[in-house]
Amino acid sequence: MDRKIGIIALTKELKNDIIELFEDDVNEGNIIIEVLEPNKWIEQGIRLEKKGVKAIIARSGVYRDLKDILEIPVISIKVNTLDILHAIKKASKSSRDILFLQWNGIYFNYEEWKSFLNVDITIEKFDETDDIEFILKKYLSRKESIIVIGGGMGVSVSQKYGFETVFLNATKESIYETITYAKETVENLYNGKYKNEVLKTILDGVHDAVLAIDYDGKVILYNERAKELLKKDDSKVIDKNLADVFKELEFIVDVLKDEAEIDNKIIFLKDLTIAINVSKISVDGYTVGVLCSFQDITKLQKLEKKIRYELNKKGLYAKYKFEDITHFDPVMKAVIEKAKIVGKNDSTVIIYGESGTGKEMVAQSIHNISQRQDWPFVAINCAAISETLLESELFGYEEGAFTGARKGGKPGLFELAHGGTIFLDEINNISPNLQAKLLRVLEEKEVMRIGSDYLIPLDVRIIAAANEELKRKVEKGEFRSDLFYRLSILELYIPPLRKRKGDIVPVFKYLLNELSDKYEEILLDEEIERKLINYDWPGNVRELRNVAQRYILFKEIDLGKRQIVRDSYNIEESQMNKYIDLKEINNYFEKKIINMLLQQGMSKTEIAKLLGISRASLWNKMNS
Repeated sequence: MDRKIGIIALTKELKNDIIELFEDDVNEGNIIIEVLEPNKWIEQGIRLEKKGVKAIIARSGVYRDLKDILEIPVISIKVNTLDILHAIKKASKSSRDILFLQWNGIYFNYEEWKSFLNVDITIEKFDETDDIEFILKKYLSRKESIIVIGGGMGVSVSQKYGFETVFLNATKESIYETITYAKETVENLYNGKYKNEVLKTILDGVHDAVLAIDYDGKVILYNERAKELLKKDDSKVIDKNLADVFKELEFIVDVLKDEAEIDNKIIFLKDLTIAINVSKISVDGYTVGVLCSFQDITKLQKLEKKIRYELNKKGLYAKYKFEDITHFDPVMKAVIEKAKIVGKNDSTVIIYGESGTGKEMVAQSIHNISQRQDWPFVAINCAAISETLLESELFGYEEGAFTGARKGGKPGLFELAHGGTIFLDEINNISPNLQAKLLRVLEEKEVMRIGSDYLIPLDVRIIAAANEELKRKVEKGEFRSDLFYRLSILELYIPPLRKRKGDIVPVFKYLLNELSDKYEEILLDEEIERKLINYDWPGNVRELRNVAQRYILFKEIDLGKRQIVRDSYNIEESQMNKYIDLKEINNYFEKKIINMLLQQGMSKTEIAKLLGISRASLWNKMNS
């Protein structure tokens, strides 16, 4: 049976010590030694694994990096007190002051040994290799009077700065103990009962965090991965009652008394999502404890979000960024700067502005500057569709939820926006019923499809837009105050064109060049510019775009009511009957006026309000 052990030695001296202690194993190929190659220890670990070693022995930083990468166990050569005392003895022969660079993973109680050592030592502790340089810079002015004790990294950096050093080498006793332990570990992979099963579970799932308790509920095993995940040192966990150290994991103890083991249970631990498995440890048919393995699946959840996005991302993206919004007027510049600040925050936003001011462009730009920019952007105009259809579009439905429901059901826009942003335009037009449902989504961060009996958790930012002040609707009792306060955490006001006249001519020129198929710049005379600036632009940028399109075709500027009046009386004779039908003439004029208002950028809701009719009546007039 192959039981090779690989060793990554920090120095040639360490390699020679191993050969001296285990000469037969080295000669027979049962121990394979490689001297550390700077910045290549991960490749060395993978190379040793491919050579068939069943465990790898390494020290300090090399151990920390390899244990999370390799499928085989990685065992650390522990630096013990005896190793440190040997290094101190060697350093004390120098007349220099002793500086000990102690990695936080090494235990050494200097106060216990201080009276025996008869030498003063300065101890500097560190966690990462980068900390070493910071520490040494404090002593550079005295480096001629200092000798540094440290591990491989500590000595390497110290020598770079010109310090005299003593390498904190593992004694032969430590080397012997570690290799012997590694041999026993490899052997125990194949044999044993209770301890072997615990160890085998750890080694089979080396990427899992593992925690084991005995029959009394005390923690008997707590591996490095668990320490990293649960953020508690093993000295505060081992031999402690599980319920005292991890209250949130107390349910594990129930498996001792209950027949049912736990398979892939999802729990939420602080800011992590954990998948947990709990099984009994049995020896000779008796339950002697419980073994718990768990994984952080937060990254898997993010991957699931990405897959969900990729499957549905057709059209679910924001194409506009702040740099796409042409603006020159100081008023608009101030709005854009505020919007950029809003974009960096993840709170709900309400954008106010008249029709055609570019509310959706700003919403898309906010999304594209936010932390959600890689996730979906979903937009819907709440005034464009009926209440029933809007509800099914927003929340989705199950198969058979209503007559005509799609086979297999349909995800709602909130689901499609999961992880990203949903833009609810003209939110001021939603019904009280939908206001209540939207409030629940905001408060509970979950949605239920029509016809469903289960809730779907959501992670969505809401950006809403309205062409009238929601506060006024609240005062009139037409909009829920609780929903209003949920939506208006952050507010933006997009000024109409008449309030930012400095944008009118530059934006018009930009539109001319964008819409024209010619490459040369289109020039405007002062009279045209004056007309543009003095006009009120009720349709805002949308109307400005329409005027630009007509100017490209006819080289003339037709604005406002004059266009409506002129076109109203330009009725072709072929459309007139020799018999005068007043109703038909009235219908014709109504259609003509509605079309003109639409061309100027007004929404159907605005036109209906202007004409004093409902949207349904407007629809009938347009299609009669």
